[in-house]
Amino acid sequence: MEQSWTHTTVLLNEAVEALFPDPGPAAGTYVDATFGRGGHSRAILQRLGPTGRLIAFDKDAEAVAEAARIEDARFSIRHQGFRHLEELPPASVSGLLMDLGVSSPQIDNPARGFSFRSDGPLDMRMDTTRGQSAAEWLATAEPQQIAEVIRDYGEERFAVQIAKAIVARRQERGPVSTTAELAELVAGAVKTREPGQNPATRTFQALRIFINAELEELQQALEASLVVLETQGRLAVISFHSLEDRIVKQFIAKHSREVYDRRAPFAAPKAMKLRSLGRVRPSKAEVDANPRRQAEPAMARVNLLLLLAVLGSAMYLVHTQYLSRQLFTELHRIELEARRLELDNDRLQVEKRAQATPLRIEKLAKEQLRMRTTTPAITQYVREDGTVIPAVAAPGPVPSAPAPRPGSAKGVH
Repeated sequence: MEQSWTHTTVLLNEAVEALFPDPGPAAGTYVDATFGRGGHSRAILQRLGPTGRLIAFDKDAEAVAEAARIEDARFSIRHQGFRHLEELPPASVSGLLMDLGVSSPQIDNPARGFSFRSDGPLDMRMDTTRGQSAAEWLATAEPQQIAEVIRDYGEERFAVQIAKAIVARRQERGPVSTTAELAELVAGAVKTREPGQNPATRTFQALRIFINAELEELQQALEASLVVLETQGRLAVISFHSLEDRIVKQFIAKHSREVYDRRAPFAAPKAMKLRSLGRVRPSKAEVDANPRRQAEPAMARVNLLLLLAVLGSAMYLVHTQYLSRQLFTELHRIELEARRLELDNDRLQVEKRAQATPLRIEKLAKEQLRMRTTTPAITQYVREDGTVIPAVAAPGPVPSAPAPRPGSAKGVH
């Protein structure tokens, strides 16, 4: 008899309420990007009216089989990861929910290879029908590749030591093939342990994220949400660990601020695409009631985003801020122009005073007429009685004295 694995949906009410700001049955198309075991999908269906529609995505074949049990014409499931959101028509979705991470049935089932708590094949694929398992990748990966994955996706300080242990085991006794073997290797390579945490926790997380390309798919899905969400569309993202949370926060920061082009100060600012509505953490009662609280307590959070297109009331504020910035820039330009004119006036006054001086005239003559100064010539005339006739020094060529007549005054230079 096949065992049934249970799943406790986190932030069920908070996430669903974020998608439906108005009471009453909702129309439009909504998306549950990670169906899991259908907790969020069933709650969303309860909020939809007769014309509403819900599309769910999941890579896990077991999740798709669970979705087949929902007999509702408004519901459909796609056996795909949520990076395929981009295939939906633009501006066609009223609300989008992403519940990131791994579900309880995937962890609890040893055959899936996600957990070190029970021994099983080292698989870790969300979609077991395609792709490479964790054991297959570890059997051929280089030590540097293994270390990079464990360090980058698991934030593990002992990534190099763990990678060396895996490769050494592969060379001596063959590749690692089960979860118990990997957990034992990691325990031997990790020198210090975090209180209350298995030393293999970060390594298993890193391999799972890498094998399923979880972070890359998250980035693609977030970007696709900007296209598929309609005006007044809402996006809720539930994240569990710091890597996911960091991507979501950076996405919010990038698309929820106005961008001014410094090269064009009078141009209108680029409009915000998103408006952050806040962050919600699970209550203490929910954390205590969740059987997974020992693994990642109080890490779950919901990030709510609202497209700027819905902010009709806020558009006046944005426009007012733009006009204020434009007036301030114009005032600053006028002040700079007045200062420039004042400096030009001071320079012209100085030049005006300098133009009337003999030195200024001489300078202009030298520079523009290319004249050169000659040595002044002094001419003196002597009468017959021997007295000297005073003469004034004159610049320029020396004038020729008239030839003396016989018996008259003699010219002396």
